Amino acid sequence: MPHTSDAADTAIGARTWPAHAKINLALHVTGRRPDGYHLIESLAVFTRFGDRVEIALADSDDFTVSGRYAPTVPLDASNLVLKARDALRRAAGPQRTPPVALRLEKNLPVASGVGGGSSDAAAVLRGLAETWALDIDGAELARIGLSLGADVPMCLAAKPLVARGIGDELSMVPDFSALGLVLVNPGTPVSTAEIFNALSKRDNEGLPPLPRIIDFHSLRNWLEVTRNDLEPAALAIQPAIGRALSCLNKAGSGFSRMSGSGATCFGLFETGNVAKRAAAEIRTRQPDWFVAATRSIASEGADGQN
Repeated sequence: MPHTSDAADTAIGARTWPAHAKINLALHVTGRRPDGYHLIESLAVFTRFGDRVEIALADSDDFTVSGRYAPTVPLDASNLVLKARDALRRAAGPQRTPPVALRLEKNLPVASGVGGGSSDAAAVLRGLAETWALDIDGAELARIGLSLGADVPMCLAAKPLVARGIGDELSMVPDFSALGLVLVNPGTPVSTAEIFNALSKRDNEGLPPLPRIIDFHSLRNWLEVTRNDLEPAALAIQPAIGRALSCLNKAGSGFSRMSGSGATCFGLFETGNVAKRAAAEIRTRQPDWFVAATRSIASEGADGQN
């Protein structure tokens, strides 16, 4: 049951902010820092499907959760939504940051390799900066985001990018069209720390150069020579990931891979309509799984049609 309180009755001028799923199309682990953080190189895109955050001024702070995955979301201070609110409030000061009601619609599985919590935090930072009319630039928001987690700055960007370092060094990728994608999760949470601890090798080579023109075919060919270095460890720990990849391939995916540390896998499809048909087919076979057909967000000025 979603948590509710009286503050919901006094919310004023609610607006909704999207929290896009992050898909690591390729993820190479290239090293490890002395503090234990892993160094990566990853090509990531963000999907139109994701969570949603509604923000409204209110008489007192409030946080409620709805959606398919609401029962798995903590409502205490450990939630990244509340951590983002509190971090921005500390940065801006209490006078400029009056109480707000935050509503999270949780459509993405928790601990599933698609940056759901980080994207929720990014949506809260973006939304509250506007709701509170703060004079704060993207670089400062990213700095606050990084204090919450290594994935938050890239979720703030939410356009095709290559992430390096611990995920905080971002290079936007131009001329990257929207992709047709199907996301599949067999319903098995995976611990990121456990996957990283199980890696047999941490000093792998980085990503190859991206194709000059990125379309379905050139991207698929490029993906064939890249990796997700976390996938072998995740498959060994959670064999259901292999079944998810098999379902995508049977449904006609042009390329299938696990995203992040799993267990969500993606399939690449030539058009959005083909992706929808594939998702319907997988849902018929696996009605209890998370299955979503979606399209990625194109880079600025790129053709959004696919």
